[in-house]
Parts: sequence; structure tokens; C-alpha cells
Amino acid sequence: MYIRRYLRFFNPLFQEVKKMETSVDQTPKKSIKEGKAEICLTTEKVFYNPVQEFNRDLSIAVLSVFTDDYKTEKLAKAELKKKSKNIGQEEFISEDCNNSEIEITILEALSATGLRSIRYAKEVPNITKIVANDFSIQAVETIKANVVHNQVEKLIETNHDDACMLMYKHKHPTKRFSAIDLDPYGCPSIFLDAAVQSVSDGGLLLVTATDMAVLAGNSPETCYCKYGAVSLKTKCCHEMALRILLQCIEQHANRYSRYIVPLLSISADFYIRVFVKIYSGAIHCKKTTSKLSMVYHCVGCDHITLQPLGGFKPNPSEKNPDQMKAYLPAAPTVGEYCVHCNQRHHLGGPIWSAPIHDEAFVSRVLMHVQGHPELFGTAKRIEGVLSMVREELHSVPLYYTLDKMFGRVHLETMPMMVMRSAIMNAGYKVSYSHASKMSIKTTAPAQLIWDIVRTWEKTHPVKQAKLEADPAAKYILSQAIQSEVDLTERLDANPISRRDGQLRFQFNPAPYWGPGSRANVNVGEEKMSKAIRNQNKHSNKSKTKRQHSPQSDEDQRKKLNVEETVV
Repeated sequence: MYIRRYLRFFNPLFQEVKKMETSVDQTPKKSIKEGKAEICLTTEKVFYNPVQEFNRDLSIAVLSVFTDDYKTEKLAKAELKKKSKNIGQEEFISEDCNNSEIEITILEALSATGLRSIRYAKEVPNITKIVANDFSIQAVETIKANVVHNQVEKLIETNHDDACMLMYKHKHPTKRFSAIDLDPYGCPSIFLDAAVQSVSDGGLLLVTATDMAVLAGNSPETCYCKYGAVSLKTKCCHEMALRILLQCIEQHANRYSRYIVPLLSISADFYIRVFVKIYSGAIHCKKTTSKLSMVYHCVGCDHITLQPLGGFKPNPSEKNPDQMKAYLPAAPTVGEYCVHCNQRHHLGGPIWSAPIHDEAFVSRVLMHVQGHPELFGTAKRIEGVLSMVREELHSVPLYYTLDKMFGRVHLETMPMMVMRSAIMNAGYKVSYSHASKMSIKTTAPAQLIWDIVRTWEKTHPVKQAKLEADPAAKYILSQAIQSEVDLTERLDANPISRRDGQLRFQFNPAPYWGPGSRANVNVGEEKMSKAIRNQNKHSNKSKTKRQHSPQSDEDQRKKLNVEETVV
């Protein structure tokens, strides 16, 4: 009886081990080519997502331009130190006065397959060293094999460690990295404290976030826990997600007397990606309150009003005529009810309300991609997105969406070019946002925007029954038109990127499009949808109720005794 009991207990374990050994032996190698790199995979436990080729291509383009800027900036700083007349200043001048001697080191903290690091080594100029790190030993072994396969052993150093611990080991100014790439599965906030300390002064931080449901307002309380800001469910949620991430990075940097300068912030596919420079300077950290704002979101008409946390005003003196003084702005900036629809507000934020792009830097990245289109598999898409970014109104946070605006009052949607023309005819600027194809980013006041909607309603009347059933829509359309509205279409209302037919908004690039699952190759015939893989909805096994595991050894013995009795 005892022998049968032990055999019954151990046989499934032996069979499971045998299956694992067989699967390892028979696992076919997968070769993946991207850019100048080729990686070979022998296990499904290493993450790779082909949809993020655009992410990697854009990162390579940004780094290629950044390395030149970084060297120029270091040389200028060294020259400034040389000209300093302070005693003893000479001994602090580093040896990077020579352009060729300036070291550029990159850390990819979460490397997975090592594809990104290998592409950086082969395609980004001026790099001295790349550290490819991962917490998974299987991933590290895969990276080592792929580094040898691509013959980049001299540039790439593999490392098996916790990403945060590795970065903390490099927080001393002499050990810091020139650039750190963070592309985690989900939220990146747990890595930010270590990252902002281990980037050199003027260095680049590249951060991806894929938890868009949290950032886009589906779970505002979770967003506050992870990012320190309350997200709102609005049509401009993708740009708000970028601004929430930027303020999160700024908050982490400020704790160490450091601050960020955004170069490029992109919302694409299922994720957001930001490229920011990190600088040190306690005096500049004091300006952070003027770059952050709380957000009042009207639940009726979706209008957004920003409440800055702080500001600066001129305070000239004899010694310093350009002196500025910080002040706290009056609050709140809205009344109890929205002036446009008579509904209440939700409060969110804080968000980054300063510009999220550096137009000059974006232009140089665009020129680099246009000059080397053969290096990027997604060159056309990069050109289209960066062209839109360059056309954006950088001083205007967030945007309206045309379909939401007209749908709110049950009207036929106005053509985009007519709306843009009406705004420009009134003397205001207007642009798209790269985050939405129906976006309207404008310097015009909300009163003018709703006056344009009311003017359109005169020739495209709404059914009276719909107005009676919707008090907010009735209130909006019943207000008097206060502005002179001209709906005459203009040629210059059509932006150059649209006129040239550039690839501005990407369609779903693959049948299994999305962030993928943890440690899954997500390519080839073995792919399956996330719903089937995680929930097992279409499996016959799901109809069988799963038995609970025994809670104790006594329960385990009772279960075996019952099985023996049945036998």
C-alpha cells in the first residue's frame, strides 16, 4: 500500500521533469534579424516583441544625435573651466578636453534578448561601452551568445543583477552612465529613483511605460500609487500619460537636486516613450513648480483647465535687473460649475505642463533619419511622427478631439480642415497632436471653440428630442455666440505632413499586436492571443472545476487514503 502511495505521489513529478528535458532538447532555434543585428533564441523564457521595432529604431536615431551633442557639451564645459580664473580650477579639468577621449557609456538595464544593446553597438556612433543587464540568468546567457554571434564583444559587457542595485552602484559622479535605457514590462517608476542618480550631468534617460490603462484614467488611484499623480479619463489621455510620466521623473530627480529637460516624448501603439536629459542644479529645481499643474476636467463638455502649482514674476534690482521672484498663483482657476456646460469638474494631476519636446533636437533627429533611411526598418513612420511633433504647438498642453466635441452636442462632425480654418481665421494658432488623428491643439480660448460649434449648428441643426434629453448639450448650444466665426476653408490649414501624405498614424502592425506577455518571444506560429493564453476561454479544460490544493500534510495524507480506498 505504501509503495503504491509513494509511486502515485512521485510519478507525476518524474513525468513532468522528463517532459521539460525533452522540450529543452527539441526546442528549435529562432533567428530574428532587425537592423544590423541578428539574434538567436533557444528558449521562450526571454522576452521579444517585434512590434517595438519602431521604438528601437527611434531610440537609435535619438542616441545618434545625442552622442554628438553630448560630446559638444562636454567640450564646451571643459573650455569654460579652462578660461576660469579661479585658483585651483585647473586640477578639476577632466581629460575629456579631447573629443576622441570623451567616453560614452550606455546601460540597458532590462536587456532580455540583448537585441537593443547589439543594435546600439552596431548602429550608434561614438559609443565606448554598453552594459547589457538582466535579472534572468537565462536572458543573460542568451545575451552572451548573441553578443558573440554579432561580434560586438569589445563594446558590450553583460551583467546579471537587479537593475536598481546595478544603477545604485554607479551613482557616484565618476561612475555614471552617459545614457540609461529603461524599457520594462509595465510601469517604470520602481527604477526611476536609481536611474536619475546614475545618469551623468547632461546625460540621457530613455523611459518606456506600457501600463496605459493606468495612465489613461481607468484606475486613477493606482496611477497615484505608481506615478504620484491622479489620471483622468479624457480624450487627450495619451498626451496626459506622457505628462504624468515626465512629472514622475522630475519628482524623483528633484530629490537629488537634479532636474529634467525633455527632448522628445512619444505616444505610439500601446506605450509611451520619453527621452529626457538630466542636469544637476538646486537653483533650477526651484523652478519645478512653474512646470507642473493640477488639472480641472469638466465631466460635461470634456474641457480642461490647468492650475499651475507655482510661477515666476519679474523682481528687478539694481544689481540684477533680470531677477525673477517665485509666487503662488491664486486658486481655483474654475468655478463650482463649468461656464460652458454648467457641469461639475474632476481634479487630476499634477502633470508636466511645460513643453514636452525640444524642436531643434527633433529637427536634427528627423534630418538624421532622412539622411540614413536604409538604417531604419520603420524610417517612413519615424519621419511622419517626427514631422507631426515638429508641427505641434509646444507651448499648449493637451488638446480637444473633434469627434468628442461634436458628439457631445449630438451634431454631425465638422470636417477637420473647416475647424482648423475657422480657428486660424479668428487669428489663433492650431496644430495636430501626434497622439491622436482627430486632435485639435490650439491657442484659442474655449469660448471661441464652442462658438464655432454653435455656428456649425445653425446649418446642421440637431434633433430637438436629443437636446431635451441632454441638459449639458442644451446648455452649450443655447449660449449666445460671442465671437465672429468665419468657416471659409484655407489652404494653409492643411499641415505639411498631411499634405505630403506622410505616414503619421500607424495601423495595427500585426495580428497579435500589443505589449505581449512576460518572457515570451511573441513571434512565429506559436503565438496565441492573450485572452486564450491567460484566461483559457476556448479550452475544454476550463469546463472542469479545478481542485484546491491540500492545505497541510494531514490533508495530503487524507487525500491519498481516499484514493487508495477507491482503488
